[in-house]
Formats: sequence, C-alpha cells, structure tokens
Amino acid sequence: MQLFGTDGIRGKVNAFPITGEIALRLGKAVSYVLSHKNSNSKHKIAIGKDTRLSGYMLETALTSGIVSMGCNVLLIGPMPTPGIAYLTKSLGADAGIVLSASHNPAHDNGIKIFDSNGLKLNQDIEKEIEELVLGKELEKMQIPPDKIGKAFRVDDAKQRYKDFLIGQLKNKSLKGLKVVMDCANGAAYKIGPSLLLGLGAEVIAIKNEPDGFNINQECGAIAPQKMAAAVKEHNADIGIALDGDADRIIVSDEKGNLLEGEHLLALFALDMKEKGLLNKNRVVTTPHSNLGFTEAMKENGIDIVIAPVGDRYVLEEMRKRNASLGGEQCGHMMFSSHKHGEDALLTGLRLMELILEKGKKLSELASIIKIYPQKLVNVLVREKKPIEELPSVQERIKEAEKALGKEGRVFVRYSGTEKIARVMVEGREEKQVTQLAESIADAFRKEVGVGEDTTAS
Repeated sequence: MQLFGTDGIRGKVNAFPITGEIALRLGKAVSYVLSHKNSNSKHKIAIGKDTRLSGYMLETALTSGIVSMGCNVLLIGPMPTPGIAYLTKSLGADAGIVLSASHNPAHDNGIKIFDSNGLKLNQDIEKEIEELVLGKELEKMQIPPDKIGKAFRVDDAKQRYKDFLIGQLKNKSLKGLKVVMDCANGAAYKIGPSLLLGLGAEVIAIKNEPDGFNINQECGAIAPQKMAAAVKEHNADIGIALDGDADRIIVSDEKGNLLEGEHLLALFALDMKEKGLLNKNRVVTTPHSNLGFTEAMKENGIDIVIAPVGDRYVLEEMRKRNASLGGEQCGHMMFSSHKHGEDALLTGLRLMELILEKGKKLSELASIIKIYPQKLVNVLVREKKPIEELPSVQERIKEAEKALGKEGRVFVRYSGTEKIARVMVEGREEKQVTQLAESIADAFRKEVGVGEDTTAS
C-alpha cells in the first residue's frame, strides 16, 4: 500500500503522505469507513498525539475532515499511544487516531488508527481507507450543513487513563521506591511522573520539557544512557526510559545496567509461571530475542513461540496461541490482561510492583538471564531491494553463519517504517559479533547504502 506500512502511516512532515491535505482526506475516509458508512446517528472519533509541533497541523486537518462527514471529534491532546487505545474503547468512540512517529525524530510524524475496541486496524480495512483517500469517491460524499459534527476536548482524559493503570496493580502503592523516569520529551512527559508520584514513589523526572522538536533527541528508549547515569547519581532503585509515544520501555537496574526487552520478558514469564498465570507456560517473542533468553526459558520449562518482528504480529500470535505474555527486544511488552497491546507505563508499574513484592534489588532479579553479546547496525538505504538479490550481502551472511555455527545467529531485515536495513549478529564473543555485523553492514552500504547510518549495540 502507498500510505499504510507496518505501523500505520509514517513519514517526513510536509512530504507525502504526512501532509495536511492527506490528513484531511484521511479524516473523511476514516469517518466513512468506521462509522458514518453504517448509520445515520452521530458518531465520534478520538484523536490524541505526542509532543511534535506538527501534531497541531495534522490534528486540525483530521478534525476538519472528520466533522465534515458528520462525526464528532474527541480531542485528547498529548497522551501515550496505549492511553489513546484504552480511551477509544472506554469513551465509546468508533475509532481512535494517534498522531505520533514513535521513536522517530521530530521531523517525522505518523498516523495510527484503532478500531472501536482500541485495536489496530486489520489490513483489509486499511486498504479500504487508503483507496478512498487516494481515489475520487470522497468528493461525492457530501452531507447537509446541519449534519456536520463538532469537536470536544476531553479534559479528564489523563485521569481516566491513570485510574485504569492503577487498577491493573494488586498493591496500589510504590512507596519506598526511588525512580528515575526519562520521558523522552514525549507523550508521557506529564502523565508519567504524576502517575508514579500519586502512587507514593520518589520520582526524578528527566527529559520532560518538550518544545515540539526535542522528542527522542538523545534521550528516552533509543538513548537510555543518561537515564542509567541518573540512576547511579541519585542512588535510585530503578530507571525507566520511554520512547516518544510511551509504548516501549528500556530499564536500568540500581547499578546503572541497562535491561532490554528479553530481560523484562524473562522476569515476567518466570513470575507469572510461579503464580500459575502463564497460560500453557508459553511466551511469544520475535527472532530478535537474545539466545540467553531462549536458554533461560528452556531451563525453566517455558515454551517460546516466535512471531514476525512487529508488535501487531506478536499480539496476533498471542491471540492465536492463547498466550498470556509476549514481547519484543526493543521494549514492547504485552499482557493478555491488557487488551490494547504494549504499554510502557503499565510495564514499568508491574516491574516496580514485582521488585517490592520480591523484596530484592532489580540487578538480583535480572541475574536469572545471561545475555549473549549482540550487535545491531542500522544502514540507511536508497531502496529496499530484496535481500536475496544482493549478492555480496548474501555472501557475508553465509560467512557469518558459518563462523558462528550453533553458538550464534544472524538476523537481517528492512525496517517496516523507515528506509533502513537492520543487521543483527549475536554470539558468545563480542569482538567476533561486532566484526561480522560490520562486515554485513558494509556490504549493504556498497550495494544500496546512502549517506550516514547509525549503529546501536
């Protein structure tokens, strides 16, 4: 599809498809497909956003398109993506729209759409909406002036979402914990710290002063090192770094050691198994998960189901396999008890609750899993040419797989939302892992690379 990718619509602001014109037409199309199409009664669509300046432009255009089709708009304002998913259902909206490009820089933005249950749209509905946006049928869908909708601001949206999150906890208190929270200058910059303070935690909030341009800028889940340093500086018990729309989380233990998705997934899996809450002793993850995680799960009699990379695919597999827990290395955690997908604030709360319940330091809890050295290299590409059609890349991959044998692995794919090739190599020896990853990345650069790329270990 031309508009929708693996996570809604995303791109550079004021360039196709992230323009005011497309947003207006999208508002019309969403109204028609998800509500107006099947009834003459008044419907409503919720809109929330992160802190990007471009959110104002897109919000206004979407609102204009929606009300022009006879639907009302519920304006939520800055709110984590999972919060908008929850509010879409709890407010009885026909759909929810999130304006966010997640972990991308401020010059990007995105549009995610939820159905009335707060779930991401299936691809058939996305295709129907896209055909309307890019076609000529919308011009024929006019309604009388007295039937247009209105826009309303939901003033208690943050409190509603906080009440929901608190309701997910057994013990409604985090008293005794000192927490560093890196808000990534994003959607959770207000609700995150106030949520923890309300539960009695001592909170050191950083990167919570958005200016419209500094979202994800050397902070948050994509750059959690400052958060980890702040944990040591303030002698905190835990640090959490959110991404721009607060659906993923990276954690630091009290020593400043960073814990990524597989650490958290292992902690939750073992705890849930112990309590009889891990359905069929099964957990869903992706090919990115560390081999150390795989070993820890096997040692504890927990089966692993591998889903394609992407939160929607993990959720689909969880529903298909009736699994109660799933997650990704990047920090997306999904609990079946929370129907709206990954939620960084909920994950953080449950982890803090676990620390208090066990009465142990996070570093001690996390020692159950030994992480293999892993190197991830992101290469900017001019085109996403099929990897099997890149001879030198294929040759380097085979060389790496031969060198690693059964004690490592190679995983190569294109990003679903950006023109980036992701090269991941994992093994027992850090030096070897780094050399092999860079070798494959160099082959990508020579065949389809462009400009500077970024590397993350």
